Amino acid sequence: MTERRFEEGNGAHADIISGYEALLERSSRMLAFACEEDWSRLLEEEASYVIEVERLSRIEAGQALNAVQSERKAMLLERILEGDLEIRRRLNKRRDELGALLNASQRKRSVDSAYGGAAGSQVLGGSSRFKKGDA
Repeated sequence: MTERRFEEGNGAHADIISGYEALLERSSRMLAFACEEDWSRLLEEEASYVIEVERLSRIEAGQALNAVQSERKAMLLERILEGDLEIRRRLNKRRDELGALLNASQRKRSVDSAYGGAAGSQVLGGSSRFKKGDA
């Protein structure tokens, strides 16, 4: 996958379409990172994606595409949005997993706090009743 950057001020219709193609490539990489659960690389790629979206928005301002170009742009946007939907689904799943872990950790801390930090790890009076090595 080659990454083609488009220049501000050029405004050529071909550059607009190329810009959306580049966004689709970046979006595809983001989806791959989400599928691999490589969250840090996903975030890095997303930061670059946002910059490219802003740049494309400036290039595209005031430009009118012909029917063929508009259709191509619509197809590219549809594919980008489909990828975005899957990325969001995976991120929501990860958020739910992390929430469950946090809740479990908080419940454990509450139990530990309620039982003096030794929840179930000591038998009351056990050290005075049993000698090491007794079974």
